[in-house]
Amino acid sequence: MASYGYYRVSIFTAMFVGYTLYYFNRKTFSFVMPSVMEEVTLEKDDLGLITSSQSLAYAISKFISGVLSDQISARMLFCSGLLLVGLINVFFSWSSTVTAFTVLWFFNGLAQGFGWPPCGKILRKWFEPSQFGTWWAVLSTSMNLAGSLGPLIATTMALSYSWRVTLSLSGSIAIGLAFVCLIFIVNEPMDVGLPNIEPSLKKGNKKGSTGDESTVKELLLTPYLWVLNIGYLVVFGVKTCCTDWGQLFLIQEKGQSALLGSSFMSALEVGGLLGSVAAGYFSDKAVARSGLRSHGNPRHGLLLSMMAGMAISMYLFRVTVTAESTKLWILSLGAIFGFCSYGPIALFGVIANESAPSNLSGTSHAIVALMANVGGFLAGFPFSSIAKFYSWDTAFWVAELTCAVTTVAFFLLRNIRTKMGRLPKKLD
Repeated sequence: MASYGYYRVSIFTAMFVGYTLYYFNRKTFSFVMPSVMEEVTLEKDDLGLITSSQSLAYAISKFISGVLSDQISARMLFCSGLLLVGLINVFFSWSSTVTAFTVLWFFNGLAQGFGWPPCGKILRKWFEPSQFGTWWAVLSTSMNLAGSLGPLIATTMALSYSWRVTLSLSGSIAIGLAFVCLIFIVNEPMDVGLPNIEPSLKKGNKKGSTGDESTVKELLLTPYLWVLNIGYLVVFGVKTCCTDWGQLFLIQEKGQSALLGSSFMSALEVGGLLGSVAAGYFSDKAVARSGLRSHGNPRHGLLLSMMAGMAISMYLFRVTVTAESTKLWILSLGAIFGFCSYGPIALFGVIANESAPSNLSGTSHAIVALMANVGGFLAGFPFSSIAKFYSWDTAFWVAELTCAVTTVAFFLLRNIRTKMGRLPKKLD
């Protein structure tokens, strides 16, 4: 019989490659947009409509998928989503109207939501709590891989062949890989004759009305879930403020060049990749030392340190950067902010998943992810309105203050009960 090691490697590899293709096929239209515009007449508002339709659908679908991952096979959910994403990209390559582009990209967003929640569910089943954060963070780098190599690959293909061939080929590869993932991904160790890592819940209690299974109502009534919700909303919102508007802030209010603005964004993403992996690895070390408990969480120390680092780096970015500032200083601030913001984003997902009862881990992650999307929305129009009526400096001051206040509040609440839902009965 194959060991845990074999299955862990094969399952993780399949999910990593699969999610890389998920993300690549999410961004293919953006990657080949210039080539599409040479063939099809598209105005700026058309482009906004197409991309926004996908973003809206993705936010809705990711929430629904998180809930579904607790009810149906996570393996089937992941593979069917990848299959649908591939098919939609192939259909997109055959289209030529704004209406068709918008409808298909909306369905692309719906299928995209089936990707990440099953990954978290499967990781929790296969990895110990002291390893969970690290593998969660490493898996999330599949997005960075697709985001960095994707534009180069797609642009080269579009120039060598056409944008239609690019989308058709990427979609076809996703379809093929969906069937490969179906072979290699396994929901839990018990499915292949190995003992489950976390204790099994009693059978016959699907609705959670008896026994030790928690209900959604019990999960929602746990105060800690709402502490995580507010924390994730603020962190994701503040991160989105910097990624969406930091470049304009540098150019319009700090007198920096467009080149330096784009370099700042690259530095932020590199810092973010390192921060995500570091957060998972070092918080796992904390879990290995003290274990998970019902009150407080060993990951809180690193989470709070990184949130404080976000506020401090934002303050330095707003106050110290001028037209005379050196490129090294500005890029360093970008990398530090990326490190300190992407780390908490990874940790909030891990904590929401591991603090929930096993039968509701996907639902818990879906709820906090939905709140993060609300934060991302607030970083758009409301945030830009503050900049319009006052200044970018004022807008970033508001984001910085919100982050600092949330960090202090989280610090004060760090030792509340973190085990969400119903606590298991003590054995006599």
